[in-house]
Amino acid sequence: MELHRPYHDGGRAGPPVRPLRRAVLELLSARRVQSFRRVREEEVSRLVDAVAAAAAAPGEAAVNVSERVAVLITDSVMRVMIGDRFERREEFLEGLDEAIKITSGFNLSDLFPSSRLARLVGGTARRAKANHRKNFELMDYAIKQHEQRRAAVAASAAADGTGEEEDLVDVLLRVQKEGGLEVPLTMGIIKAVILDLFGAGSETSANTIQWAMSELMRNPRVLHKAQAELRDNLCGKPTVTEDDLADLKYLKLIIRETLRLHPSVPLLLPRECQESCKVMGYDIPKGTTVFVNVWAISRDHKYWDDAEIFKPERFESVAVDFKGTDFEFTPFGAGRRICPGMTFAQASMDLALAALLYHFDWKLPAGLLPEELNMEEVMGITVRRKHDLYLRPVVRVPPQDAP
Repeated sequence: MELHRPYHDGGRAGPPVRPLRRAVLELLSARRVQSFRRVREEEVSRLVDAVAAAAAAPGEAAVNVSERVAVLITDSVMRVMIGDRFERREEFLEGLDEAIKITSGFNLSDLFPSSRLARLVGGTARRAKANHRKNFELMDYAIKQHEQRRAAVAASAAADGTGEEEDLVDVLLRVQKEGGLEVPLTMGIIKAVILDLFGAGSETSANTIQWAMSELMRNPRVLHKAQAELRDNLCGKPTVTEDDLADLKYLKLIIRETLRLHPSVPLLLPRECQESCKVMGYDIPKGTTVFVNVWAISRDHKYWDDAEIFKPERFESVAVDFKGTDFEFTPFGAGRRICPGMTFAQASMDLALAALLYHFDWKLPAGLLPEELNMEEVMGITVRRKHDLYLRPVVRVPPQDAP
C-alpha cells in the first residue's frame, strides 16, 4: 500500500486525492451505477448458466462457490472499469491474493519502524515491491486492452452512429486531458487508482456473497424463507433482474446481517488524526494512525441482542442501516471516507445472491451437517473464509439458457 501513497484509499484528503475521488464518485454515482445494470445482469446470467451446467454433469460433484463468485465479481468490476472482461483475470486474482497476504501478515518492521535491519530480515518490503511491479504491469495491460477496445468501438460507432457509456478509465483519461489539477494526473497515478478499485471492488463483494451462502447453509430456516420469498415473487420467471429486487425485503435483511457478522474490511482503512483529541479518556496525538474495529462493534452485546447469532429478522424491528449514520453498523465506513463503491457493491451482491437462491436448491457435500460447516476466518485487511466453500447445486428453476 505504501508504494503508491497518497493515491490509494488511505491517502490524506488533499491534492491529488480530492480530484481523483471526485472522478471516482462521478463514475459510481447512483445514476452511473444504474447505467451499468446490463453488465451486472449479464455476468450474473453467466454465473447461473455455469452453475446449471455443473449441476447437470454426471455424479454429485460439489461446485466451488468461492471461485465462481470471485470470477463473477471480478468480471463485473472489470467491465465497469475498462469496458471488457480482463484477458489476464487469473493473473490479477493471484496478484490480488498475494497483495492481501503481504499487507495482512506480520511485519517485523511494524514493531521496529526505524530499524533497517528489521526491514531486511522481514523481507516484506521486497515481496511488496515485486507484487507492486507485477500488479502495475497488469494494470498497464488493462489500459492497453481498454484502448484497443475503444478504437474498435469508435470505428463501429462511426459506421452505425451508436455510442457507449464511459467507463472508469475513460473518466480518468478525460480528467487527465482536461488538466487543471494541482498535481498532474500521470499514468502511474491512474494505474494506482485502477488497481485500488479493482482490488477493493473484487475482494469485498465476493467475500460478502460467500459468507452469505455459508450462513444460509448453516441456517436452513433462513435459507428456505429466502427462497420462498424469491419464488413467490418471481412466479417462475426464467431470469432474475434488478427490477425484481425491490420486493425482496428478506433478501436485503440477509445481506445486512451478513455484513454485520462478516464486515468485508474489519478494521476499515486507517485514519490519521489531524489534530490532537481525547477519545474515551485517551489522549490521541495529532498524526496518530487510528483503526476502527467494526468487526468487534458489530458483535458487541451492548448494541446487538444475540450478537453471535445469524438472525436477519433483527433488522425488521431495528432502524439501522449501513450508510454511515448508525455507528454501531458501519461496514462501509462513514463520513467523507465512506466507501464510494457502496451502491455498486449493494446492487451486485443483491442480484447475485438472489439468482443463486432462486434458480438452485443447495446441499452440503455428502455427510456434512449444517452445524459442521467450517466457518473459520482468515483475518487481515479483509475477512475471508479460510477454506473455499463447496456446495452441491440442484436446479429448481431452469435459467433461460440452461443446457
